[in-house]
Amino acid sequence: MRVELLYFEGCPSWKVTEERLLVALTRTGHGDVVVRRTKVETLAQAEDLGFVGSPTVLVDGHDSLSRGDEGGAFACRVFQTPGGLAGSPTIEQLSEALA
Repeated sequence: MRVELLYFEGCPSWKVTEERLLVALTRTGHGDVVVRRTKVETLAQAEDLGFVGSPTVLVDGHDSLSRGDEGGAFACRVFQTPGGLAGSPTIEQLSEALA
């Protein structure tokens, strides 16, 4: 399994997402997987990567947390969670994405 966290430095939510992602990996039996971080620094890079906002979690190259209607964006991302809109997905959402 290949897991990548795409982010940009101006958005603090990626750090919370990384922490939750590590918990989700352990919970799903993938605690040995190394999360690759990719810092997105330009709009052109964001467009090339299909970056829909920070943070974006790719599992084997696929963003299963995407609604499918987002365009490339160099901005903080918002996730629909059971508790409402949030800057990071929940551990449960990340666990589902890893399954």
